[in-house]
Amino acid sequence: MRMTDVDQFFVPDTVAVFGASDRQGSIGGMVFRNLLSGSFRGAVYALNPKHEKVAGHPCYRDLARLNKRVDLALIATGADQVPGILDQCGEFGVKAAVVHSAGFADHGERGAALQERVVEAARRNRVRVLGPNCLGVMRPAHGLNATFVEEPTRPGHVALVSQSGAVCAAMLDWSGPRRLGYSAVVSLGAAADVDFGDILDYLALDPQTRSILLYVEGIRDARRFMSGLRAAARLKPVIVVKAGRHLEGSRAAHSHTGGAIGSAEVFRAVMERGGSVQVERISQLFAAAQVFGTGRRLNGNRIAIVTNGGGLGVLAADRAVDCGLVLAAFNANTMKILEQSLPAYWSHGNPVDVIGDADNERCRTALDACLADDGVDGLLALAAPLATCDPTSFAQQVIAVAKTTRKPVLTCWMGDSRVAEAHALFSEAGIPHFESPEVAAEALAFLAEQQRNRKLLIQSPGPLSQQLTPDVEGARLIIEGVMAEGRKVLGNLEAKAVLSAFRIPTTQAVLARTANEALMAAQTLGFPVVMKINSYDIRHKSEVDGVRLNLSDAQSVRRTFADMIERAQKLRPEARIRGVSVEHMIPTRNARELMVGVARDPVFGPVISFGAGGTDMIVLEDRSLGLPPLNAFIIQTMIEHTRVARLMGAFSNMPPMNRQALARILQRVSEMVCELPEIIEMRINPLIGTDLDVVAVDARIQVNYRPPQQSLYGHMAIHPYPQHLIEHVPLPDGTDLIIRPIRPEDAHIEKDFIRSLSEQTKYFRFMQAIKELTPEMLVRFTQIDYDREMALIGVMDEAGSEVMVGVARYMSRPGGDTCEFAIVVSDAVQGRGIGARMMRSLMHNARQRGLRIMEGEVLSANNNMLALVRSLGFRIESDRNDPSLKLVSKVL
Repeated sequence: MRMTDVDQFFVPDTVAVFGASDRQGSIGGMVFRNLLSGSFRGAVYALNPKHEKVAGHPCYRDLARLNKRVDLALIATGADQVPGILDQCGEFGVKAAVVHSAGFADHGERGAALQERVVEAARRNRVRVLGPNCLGVMRPAHGLNATFVEEPTRPGHVALVSQSGAVCAAMLDWSGPRRLGYSAVVSLGAAADVDFGDILDYLALDPQTRSILLYVEGIRDARRFMSGLRAAARLKPVIVVKAGRHLEGSRAAHSHTGGAIGSAEVFRAVMERGGSVQVERISQLFAAAQVFGTGRRLNGNRIAIVTNGGGLGVLAADRAVDCGLVLAAFNANTMKILEQSLPAYWSHGNPVDVIGDADNERCRTALDACLADDGVDGLLALAAPLATCDPTSFAQQVIAVAKTTRKPVLTCWMGDSRVAEAHALFSEAGIPHFESPEVAAEALAFLAEQQRNRKLLIQSPGPLSQQLTPDVEGARLIIEGVMAEGRKVLGNLEAKAVLSAFRIPTTQAVLARTANEALMAAQTLGFPVVMKINSYDIRHKSEVDGVRLNLSDAQSVRRTFADMIERAQKLRPEARIRGVSVEHMIPTRNARELMVGVARDPVFGPVISFGAGGTDMIVLEDRSLGLPPLNAFIIQTMIEHTRVARLMGAFSNMPPMNRQALARILQRVSEMVCELPEIIEMRINPLIGTDLDVVAVDARIQVNYRPPQQSLYGHMAIHPYPQHLIEHVPLPDGTDLIIRPIRPEDAHIEKDFIRSLSEQTKYFRFMQAIKELTPEMLVRFTQIDYDREMALIGVMDEAGSEVMVGVARYMSRPGGDTCEFAIVVSDAVQGRGIGARMMRSLMHNARQRGLRIMEGEVLSANNNMLALVRSLGFRIESDRNDPSLKLVSKVL
């Protein structure tokens, strides 16, 4: 199965430049000359009706006059001409085009309309378009420089994808002296068609790319972005710098790219859940490019610091701890070696100060000892150009030691002229070096953060937990009733009813419209009680002093009722006051006030927040965010990211809070978000936690109608594990077959399944000789995006363990209604109808997803598969370009 359709941007054999010219400053001319002067081994053609020759090469009027196969079109003409050129590309089979031209959505309404015409032409002609208004694309190992940046770029293993051509140019200029190479450089421009998701899909499986750098201003398609990001981050580090984190920057970013901006806080939560590392500054992106470009990974967060100056070590240690790193505690053997080899007045711990007069042997011994310690995950070497120490010799020792280990080794040789030679040696050896100890420590922390976020990435929770089933329909009926009355905000009693439908414990509340009703409610619930103003129009009860606590007798209830109504009417005369809700007062002894909220981000959809609650929550700003769906691991990570988590343990004679009860509530809130797309905003505050239980005391829910065309879970950035697709199928011979979507945890049974296949079956499936799946393929096949692809596996029970006996999968093609499928069934169970049953389930799912056409390729010699697809109604045709293949397709 083809995983991407943007290959021709990176490995074209023939390139045509529309708008090529000899005119000084011509974009088309610069692009054409860059292709000619580089090491690109393919054919390059100039197209411009105004010229017969460009740069001494023939120039053609159009593709018809050229009359040659073209893989990639580079368009640097007037904006008005672009749609017509794309029609030419479609007519002559060009599959990819880069639009360098400007004058589109960033140029007002007329430009926006023209950009829509470009998108329509691209889809009509099945041409993928990069841009418009972009720098272009580079593939240094292929000799391809399809940009107007003249400086040659060194081949390497770092990919750079940016919405800003200026950032690309700056990164390329910075990389030269540091001998940092790139596997690919992509400037997205306005990203009218090809976007981050498409490029990330390609880079995820690109063998030349070991790490990916992203410069992001705005996101157009959150689902595509998240899908591509997660696919890439499963296999290699992805580092992101986000512009527009503040209001002023957001405005500039939106005017630049036209993409949606959203909340900076939510974006960071998205990056964590997506398994990537977010940095805040371009300088940090440069640092990340160095450290991830080495291909070395930090397996923990314990570091050693070796320095020839104590002050440098202190600076690095402070910043390392700020960033979540831990200074390693050396084992006894390491300490013994250091004590024997260093002067008596050395630092006797970590950081290791080898003292300013250290010779080569002393430096080497300290470096070797630290890296040999099993409790050390990475090393930071620091040096100052002291008169008593040769910085170049020290650097040579670091380089020699780094060759003996797979642990990351980073350096900071502070200074200028006296350390210039050391910097050059580090660059030549591919060892990251930085200008300050703090930046070097941050770079090490990026490695640790990437490993932490990968643990969040591989989580694949479903929309519903295995707890007591919630009453989803009951909750939806309450919400529909509220909206039928023309309201968008649920009252406190209605909100609590929805929470109760999802098994979230709440305090019982009774609405009282008179003082007598309030008194009866208090007597029934039991003193002491809480009284709260009840009005759909008052969002924050504190605005009208609308919450009164610890009312312990009848007189105080009567008096408080009258006072609350009078005060609310005076402060908010336009508000409709329904009365007062009366609740039993929860004992505050041993209680912690917490908050759980839901908000709808304009880009990434619903986001769940957790933190300190009560009236001080806005001032404290103690909260963490998580993208639904949540599971136990994600929930615990969210809780630990808050300061209030420290108050949940035992302290000041208070027993520890019941964290399991809190986790259950967060899980239930996640279920609400998944199953009730009508919820736009929700706040449970306070959520009272004690050693016995956690109870929702007050809740507010804002709702709106679900868009009629929105798919199941279409409101979420991450598609939950589709539990509703699990099927139990009895086979004719009495065997039970379970057909279900694949999960990341299925990697081991997928690996065993492929190993068990005969050589012929493996060849028929993969169309090449293969013994087993590579680690990269295994990750890609088991950690999928359920929104745009599906892999249904058939499993049977053998001695209490699941055994995979078949897998059928499809992947949808971007921007259309077509998908490509593949299926393979174990040799041991072929002929029992399993393949046909799995294909019917796969086709049904594709149909439910709105796909209309399913296509595939079958080897002509694979008679059993041809018979299967024929029985399912597929059309079978011969491949004109490859007689060994049959093309099969079916309208679903």
